[in-house]
Amino acid sequence: MSLSEELKKLKEFKCDSRCVLSVYLNTNPADPEQQNGAWRIHLKNGLKRITEYLEASQDEKEIKAYKKLKDKVMKEIEDNQNDLNKGVVIFAADDPELWSVHYVQVQVKTSFHWEDHPVVEEMEYMLKAYPEAGIVLPSFGEVRILDTSMGFVNGEKSYAFDSGLEVWREQKGLNSSYQRGTGGSHSDDLDQRLKENLERFYKEMGEIVEKMRKELKWKEIYVVGEAELANSFASSLKEKPTNCINKNLINVEPRKILHQVFEK
Repeated sequence: MSLSEELKKLKEFKCDSRCVLSVYLNTNPADPEQQNGAWRIHLKNGLKRITEYLEASQDEKEIKAYKKLKDKVMKEIEDNQNDLNKGVVIFAADDPELWSVHYVQVQVKTSFHWEDHPVVEEMEYMLKAYPEAGIVLPSFGEVRILDTSMGFVNGEKSYAFDSGLEVWREQKGLNSSYQRGTGGSHSDDLDQRLKENLERFYKEMGEIVEKMRKELKWKEIYVVGEAELANSFASSLKEKPTNCINKNLINVEPRKILHQVFEK
């Protein structure tokens, strides 16, 4: 299920009374306000304030339901504290059951909500700024594809390019006139065949990317690579990509690729 589809289901979720805990927690280690794990204090205090509010209402059934979810949320975040990104978004309910957890790589503004529905407005804003998107990195040796949403990599695929040219065997069989430098057209022919095979490979990859666009509900596609290769791949797509970024990032870790694409 794509994030957009999940968000749609969250908007349709509703209880007869207050039963949904929505948590937005800033865990960005680069944020000065989050130094030394300050998110732990914000999490504890935010959940405590709701507890105090509910205890004042003296609705034991509601208090019991909330405390169960509060403990579940705290355990989830504590169990994953060594793998936190920039933020955590959680929507939780016990009856009817709801458990939706998102560790995101975009800025999150800390807030806590106890309502009869998931509070998704901030999530909608984040998804609008960082929608489901495919990042395609074509190079001479391979095409790398990242499936992303909200600044996070959901999956990655890589396809190697087989030139189809038995270059070394052909070179071994060069005739004497070529070796003496009188047969330069061999190199030109080889370059042309290589270019044609690469274009054929990009065309096939373009069809795969278009299929992924449809299946993964990508709203945007970015092509990242050396200018000639990026432009060549972009021309293989049915729809013009959102942007072509002329940088060779084929061997760069996903987090840095996302920064180059979305935060520059």
